[in-house]
Amino acid sequence: MKQVSANNAAINTLLSSAYRLFRGGDFSDAERDLEEALSIDFDHREVLSALKCAQFWSGRFSRYNSTSDPFEKGEYLFKEWKVFVSFLDRIGDNFEQCVYAVRQWVFGQSLFQYSRLQQDGQDIELLFRLGRCYKGMGNYEQALEYLEHAGRFRKEDPEILAELADCYAFIGEVKAAKVFFREAFFLNPQKIDLAFLESMLIRRLIQRLREGGLKEPELAEWIPVYGVLYGVFTVKRELKPLEYGKLRQSIFLLEQKLKENSEKARQEYIVPRLMNRYFWLIDHYVSAKESRKKVDEVLTMIKQLDHSIYDLYIN
Repeated sequence: MKQVSANNAAINTLLSSAYRLFRGGDFSDAERDLEEALSIDFDHREVLSALKCAQFWSGRFSRYNSTSDPFEKGEYLFKEWKVFVSFLDRIGDNFEQCVYAVRQWVFGQSLFQYSRLQQDGQDIELLFRLGRCYKGMGNYEQALEYLEHAGRFRKEDPEILAELADCYAFIGEVKAAKVFFREAFFLNPQKIDLAFLESMLIRRLIQRLREGGLKEPELAEWIPVYGVLYGVFTVKRELKPLEYGKLRQSIFLLEQKLKENSEKARQEYIVPRLMNRYFWLIDHYVSAKESRKKVDEVLTMIKQLDHSIYDLYIN
């Protein structure tokens, strides 16, 4: 019994050392600690998972250092973070302390590199990246400052809106998060990088859709639909006259495409896009206190498009 306790203590010490090294980007040294821990218990799930993560990043560290350009360095880390998120999904065992330590290095280094670039307060792309870095490191107030600044220049940028929503979710501003997520996914789901969204508000929904068999890029198109059906995107609003006109035009064009070519409609994700717009149209009619007849007409269109979605929507 004493030997088991001593082994557990030794493994925990080595894991703590490895995670400290992760935060500093010393993945090769972390590998040595983890291999030592594995020699104590070759079947330890957390050690095995952490070792896979160390090997993933140690193989990329030299490539990260192969350029001196700060923008390229930041972009490289962002690109590899997306690969890493997919990698975590494949290996299955994800331990919070391990992922947190990696995240601190990736976004901390990205922040350092982007901060080296000249800032004039008008570079939206740079503002956005700095905001994303602060969010990745858990500094949500600072992230909001940069993202809100970027959003003032591009008010209908789905990627900025989604990152803002993620930040609001983290600080407990759930209503604001739901508003911004719904707006972002209405504008263009394909412009939103799901790998960088980490709040449980959106991750649970994404995970549920994955468990249902949906995969990217189609999965992104169904997020606003099931976000409504599962009670995540619950904040609704009346549209402005110009928005209403654009919505009706968009619905008309999508309906025409659906009639013309069913295969093309599938490839262009017309069904989820049309369903999302029908939901918005109903919300507008209800908020504007339009006649029940108008709402029923849209419900009929939803039923014709997908009976199972219709059943979930009305029940």
